Amino acid sequence: MGFRGRIACLVFAFSLVTTGTWRASAQATQPGRETSAASVARYTLAQTMPVDPEATLGTLPNGLKYYIRPNPKPAKRVELRLVVKAGSVLEDDDQQGLAHFVEHMQFEGTTHFPGQGITEFLTSMGLSLGADANADTSFDETEYQLGVPTDVPGALDKALLVLQDWAGSATFDPSGIERERGIVLSEWRMHLGAGERTEDKIRRVQLQGSRYADRPPIGKPEIIQSATREQLVRFYHDWYRPDLMAVIVVGDVDRNAMEAMIKSRFSSLVSPTPERPRPTFNVPEHPGTRYAVLPDQETTQTVVSLSNLRPARNQGSVGGYRDIMLDQLFGAMLSDRLSELTHNANPPFLQAAADRALFPMPRTKDEAAMQALVSGDGILRGLDSIETELQRVSRFGFTSTELDRAKAAMMQSYERVTTESPDRESASRADEYTRNFLEDEALPTIWQELAFHRRFLPEVTLKEVNALAGDWFPENNRLVLVTAPQSAGVTLPTEAQLEGAVAAVKEKRLEGYVDAGAGKALMEKAPAAGSITNTAEPTTGITTWTLSNGATVVLKPTKLKEDQILFRAFAPGGTSVASDDDFVPARVSDDVVRAGGVGDFSDVELGKALSGKAVAVQPYIGEIEEGLSGGSTPQDLETLFQLIYLRFTAPRADPAAFAALQSQARALVANQNASPEFVFDQAIDDALSGHNPRRGPETTASVDKWNLAKSMSFYKARFADASNFTFVFVGSFTPDQIKPLAEKYLATLPATRTRETFRDLNIRPPTAKIETTVQKGIAPKSAVAIVFTGPMQYDDQHVLALRTVSLILQSRLVDTIRQELGGTYSITVTPTAEKLPTPTYTIRIEWTCDPARTSALVERVFEEIDFIKTTAIREAGMASLRQTLKRDLDDRQQDNGYWLTQIARRYEDGDAANLAAVNQAPDRIDALTTDDIHRAAVEYLDTTRYVRVTLMPEGKEW
Repeated sequence: MGFRGRIACLVFAFSLVTTGTWRASAQATQPGRETSAASVARYTLAQTMPVDPEATLGTLPNGLKYYIRPNPKPAKRVELRLVVKAGSVLEDDDQQGLAHFVEHMQFEGTTHFPGQGITEFLTSMGLSLGADANADTSFDETEYQLGVPTDVPGALDKALLVLQDWAGSATFDPSGIERERGIVLSEWRMHLGAGERTEDKIRRVQLQGSRYADRPPIGKPEIIQSATREQLVRFYHDWYRPDLMAVIVVGDVDRNAMEAMIKSRFSSLVSPTPERPRPTFNVPEHPGTRYAVLPDQETTQTVVSLSNLRPARNQGSVGGYRDIMLDQLFGAMLSDRLSELTHNANPPFLQAAADRALFPMPRTKDEAAMQALVSGDGILRGLDSIETELQRVSRFGFTSTELDRAKAAMMQSYERVTTESPDRESASRADEYTRNFLEDEALPTIWQELAFHRRFLPEVTLKEVNALAGDWFPENNRLVLVTAPQSAGVTLPTEAQLEGAVAAVKEKRLEGYVDAGAGKALMEKAPAAGSITNTAEPTTGITTWTLSNGATVVLKPTKLKEDQILFRAFAPGGTSVASDDDFVPARVSDDVVRAGGVGDFSDVELGKALSGKAVAVQPYIGEIEEGLSGGSTPQDLETLFQLIYLRFTAPRADPAAFAALQSQARALVANQNASPEFVFDQAIDDALSGHNPRRGPETTASVDKWNLAKSMSFYKARFADASNFTFVFVGSFTPDQIKPLAEKYLATLPATRTRETFRDLNIRPPTAKIETTVQKGIAPKSAVAIVFTGPMQYDDQHVLALRTVSLILQSRLVDTIRQELGGTYSITVTPTAEKLPTPTYTIRIEWTCDPARTSALVERVFEEIDFIKTTAIREAGMASLRQTLKRDLDDRQQDNGYWLTQIARRYEDGDAANLAAVNQAPDRIDALTTDDIHRAAVEYLDTTRYVRVTLMPEGKEW
């Protein structure tokens, strides 16, 4: 994976999906796996980056390129891609939108897969469109993706035949064109709204004078509506040709056999005669700084940005790789400074960040940008602040401690990814080869990338990093952009005022940045250890401990990811135990604590203390439960336990951070009711909860009720009794590694042994039909949600039957509402089941459509529901269902997060005695019967009790 692609994977989410630390090996080093700086010292800056020796790259005589990479994760599966350097920018004036239409037509019949042949091929293996076969059209390219099992005889060869047909044998059947016409128009309609309108305005300003400004991939609906077969075939004939294509195969395959198959399948492809030259397009330079204010009446947030389109870094050279490394350091340090300002009592913006990355259209440019989310009346102040921080860097530079911290974080990130490389999944590698084909991104091994970092990072100086301020944001070709709600009584700044704000910063007297709070230890002294009073192994591979303070620890070691450990800690209670008067500060208490930091560390200082470590521990408080979640690498395991200890014992009240959080919340909720989607979702929640205020959204009035003291008091009370908590750890560890840490940091947590539980708020699903229509929005688009919900018998088999019925209904609705009627682009069926506070199921059906077709589509959805309830599944259908469920289960069981969720759910539901059931999911699938599914359909799709909410555009009777 190249630098930019991989660095994006290093961002820490609460789920901690990317972790790891490099370890030296005494074994003989394989080619491309040497990690010392000396191993890459021979490469000059002008040379091309090395290529992974495990990847096979080639070009057929007809110009088609191919990439092959054996990869063991996931086992018995292969990812295939057909990438075509043809997108919307190549459309003739009468074809706007047809590059995307052609992509859709590839699933409506090819020479070897007529009609719905590709769908039938997927279904025969328990696969489906969307999840296992998909496509995407952009400005300059179209990409087709296909994932198939390698343990099904003939599947791989047939999958390559699909790619071969996509490359040159689509049939453009007239009936298929009419089916897809409605689907493509539905996709256009689905995206209508404030986001689409704002993106269109930004593109036209940013790309002014370029063909890209007038060629969005979705195209023009009037052209899509009237497009002929000839127009579609013309685009396909002109641009789907081998010299603009790449075939990518990554997975559990034999390299030599795969190369022979590609040559056999794709060598016969020929380019058309005559061949249209493939033009390239650029964006003209603009002198000075341009300013634009782009309001929209349904936009809910205000954003101000400063950006420049700069010449792109050389993606493939060693020198370009080093330049991108410097960009990443500069962006990280500038973003940290901006983030620090958000913790002030009266912050200039809610969030802000800086970055430089390859611009998607055209790829001859990089985009350097600073962007800030501000309050509605804070545009000029926010612009002043981001420009001020840029000027501060320009005048005084960064500090040595900032650079040292950024270097350490970057190095440790690459060491972690290097360790995890054997666990890297095939789809990720296929995406990397796609970027190489489209962007010329380098293809070194991750070991070589680590070696280049070890060579270059130590020699990076403050002087060269500081010089990037001028390189990122020169005076010419700059754009200052504001997107904001268009609200009555709110006056947005003029372009002249924006220009004045930027100019004023240049005259400011500034002081250099002071890097405070770095270098302190997280804990000066560890607590005296407690003990483990009981050990058990309730099922294979799981160990449980009872600690001396009464806490429960559950351990499941895995080898799924070498350096990933995930955890959750939880106890019953949550906001349900808060009085009505204290509910609002209770609901935000976890946010307040996160913003305050821990112990002697503010949140900013905590971030500095943890820089270079792969660790996260975040508190949460839900309606009936409170807890912590996060994870670490094995190397940072003690830091993880220290943070758990501090989150329990030393939450930090920070009045300035609280004021900042409250200010940010006021700004975020100020315009939320302008969004049709928000109003629609809230109408659904209100109907399901009986308008219970505890299920209502945050509002300006509720934010005014926030109280720091009450939030801190509520949080401390919830985490005062560790005996009520269960701690679940899953990942790369042994119980012996966890034992001393659990004794030191968990067994010593305070325990009152009061065994608090949640309070049933008696919020129950409606028992009758509720049908509501909301009129909101200016786009010609409607949305429908039909929600079935009620009591259920909660156990594993009933939950599986619920999920299976939803899967069947989803498939049926896609076939009818989308494929047969062209009524929507996407229709989803989402099941949920909860045991507490009372066993309850939910099946939520949602789609968007033409307002004029809403009633007819609703009627058809209920007809399909009746069909599901009255039609028995044949045994062949059951076999296919079981195959689909098992394949999905196999995929999910390769993730530590799956096991964490399954184990935690047993304890949360009071079902710890049945912990062995987490290993019995395949048996439950085998035991599933047609009677189970029929009973579930009748029970869970009860048409006498449901909620239906319809969103219609305002200003017209429908």
